[in-house]
Amino acid sequence: MNNSDKNTDNDITLRLLDEINRESVITQRTLSSELNIALGLVNTYIKRLAKKGYIKITKGPMNRVKYVLTKKGFTYRVRLTYNYMHSSIDFFKDARKKIDNTYRQMIDSGAKNILIWGDGEVAELSYISMRGLPLRLVGVIDGKTQEKGFFGHPIYSFEDIDKLNYDAILIASFSEKEIKRIKELGIEEKKVYSL
Repeated sequence: MNNSDKNTDNDITLRLLDEINRESVITQRTLSSELNIALGLVNTYIKRLAKKGYIKITKGPMNRVKYVLTKKGFTYRVRLTYNYMHSSIDFFKDARKKIDNTYRQMIDSGAKNILIWGDGEVAELSYISMRGLPLRLVGVIDGKTQEKGFFGHPIYSFEDIDKLNYDAILIASFSEKEIKRIKELGIEEKKVYSL
C-alpha cells in the first residue's frame, strides 16, 4: 500500500470511528451517505474494525445494529486524529513556504498589484501571508463576480481579467487545470506565478 492509499484508508477509518463515536445506533447506509463512500466499502471497514477489536457490534433497540467504540478503538481514533492533524500542519507549513517564496519572486520582479487565482483555503493562506509585504491585493479571480466576497476584496469572474490592472497573478491552487485555463485566456506567462 503506497502512502496515498494509506492516507485514504486512515481518513476513512477515522471518519467512520468519529461517526460511530458520535452516534452508535447508525445504519451502514447512513454511514455510507454521511461519508460519501460506497455501502460495500463501509461494510468492509466495519468488519475490519470489529475484527481488530476497535468496535464492538451488538443488537440495539428494535433489532437495529449498535456499534460501540472499544477502549482500543478510542485509543486508535486518538492516534489517527493526531496523525491527521500532524499531516495537515505539515501541508500548511509546506504551502506557506511555497507562498512566501513566490511572493519573494514577485517582489523581486517589481510586482506591486496582484490577483489571487481561486478562493479556497490556499487562497486564504496566501492572503494572510501577504500581510506586511509591499504587495496590494487587487482582488480574487474565481467563477463568478462578488463585490466584497473575499476578506472585503472583490471576486472577479474569469471574463473580468482583461479589465483589471495587475502586475502578477498568484495561482492559489496546486491544480494543473488552473494553469491551463490561464493560458487559454491569453494572460502573459511572465505575470503568472504558481505554487
